[in-house]
Amino acid sequence: MVVVFVLVGLVAVALVAGLHWYVWRRLVRDTTRGPGVARRVGTGVMIAGPVLMVAAVATERAGAPFWVQRVVGWPGFLWMALAIYLLLGVLAAEAVRPVLRRLVERRQSVLLDETPAPLAAVGSEQRRSTPPAHPLPADAPTAESAESVPAPVSASVPSRRLFVSRVVGGAAAAAAVGTVGYGTYGVLRGPRVKRVTVPLAKLPRSAHGFRIAVVSDIHLGPVLGRGFAQKVVDTINATQPDLIAVVGDLVDGSVKDLGPAAAPLAQLKARHGSFFVTGNHEYFSGAAQWVEEVRELGIHPLENARVEVNGFDLAGVNDIQGESEGQGPDFGKALGDRDTARACVLLAHQPVQIHDAVRHGVDLQLSGHTHGGQLWPGNFIAELANPTVAGLERYGDTQLYVSRGAGAWGPPVRVGAPSDITVVELASKQA
Repeated sequence: MVVVFVLVGLVAVALVAGLHWYVWRRLVRDTTRGPGVARRVGTGVMIAGPVLMVAAVATERAGAPFWVQRVVGWPGFLWMALAIYLLLGVLAAEAVRPVLRRLVERRQSVLLDETPAPLAAVGSEQRRSTPPAHPLPADAPTAESAESVPAPVSASVPSRRLFVSRVVGGAAAAAAVGTVGYGTYGVLRGPRVKRVTVPLAKLPRSAHGFRIAVVSDIHLGPVLGRGFAQKVVDTINATQPDLIAVVGDLVDGSVKDLGPAAAPLAQLKARHGSFFVTGNHEYFSGAAQWVEEVRELGIHPLENARVEVNGFDLAGVNDIQGESEGQGPDFGKALGDRDTARACVLLAHQPVQIHDAVRHGVDLQLSGHTHGGQLWPGNFIAELANPTVAGLERYGDTQLYVSRGAGAWGPPVRVGAPSDITVVELASKQA
């Protein structure tokens, strides 16, 4: 097992190194002349970036001192996102490069065709009819020999290949930096509120219009801290929900390191309280300790449990990752003995748990986990592992709503998958 892990690690490192070499070749080597300052600086960046990226992931997974995680986290995870879009930009530029080269060649041909005929021919005719006033030395260059010597090319004028490389490389780099910059701004400004109405056939008239604020994947950690948690809390409270559902992946770290960052969650306000279920990242961070911590913050954990709320059942199951610790989801415990004539809303972190929810007669499952793909084209990868990546879909008699999440894992960047807090308004068909 250890040998397999080492081999997989070596393959991953080799792949990362190879992709960075390719990006370096296109953006640094092909756009610079020789080993000058520009090439040395570019090479240094292309070495430091992946080193910090690996360090950011390794220190978080290994539980290194929290200050070390914070020091390498920001530059390392930002480089992870930047490297993705630099690679995509360079790959896209490969299609543009030959087209631009042909355009440059055509332009140069046009300029050469428009150049006036050299005056040397005229001068030679004049020299034939008019003898020189003074005889030239025998070794002096003649007009014919002077014409055969090519004009010196200025060292400051780039070659056609270098010009094309600089144009496409500069465009790719600018697009990557702009994309990552805007994606980072989208995360740091905080999630936006979405509103979705979900009709439930068995919901009583008394619960018509009941509003649940769904927040998932906050991912407090070395990058997103207490200030971000406060933004999330303020955004949720501003919606004045009837109930708050925190559906997993609250943190990436221990209670010791992130307890102060999570403290603003104690300010969450809803008429029927706040509820929490674990996500897979809680089991990387000490799930049992975090369950106790959120309880002390006034949030009610639903560990394979169910409560009655305003005429319907609210249930919650542990995340699948808990199976590694003997604390996995138990749908029978949470839903087995309930009155199936009542409407049921289930909190379950991962969308793939929908199949068990359908078998147990759940009316609505609220999930997160996918981040909506977080970094395009990651949504296509997320679609391979999840029945629904974002939004509301129906599976038999059960509806599934998947939030894109409030925060971000790894790079504090979102592209094509804006963060959200969703207010789900339940509608009774009897109203």
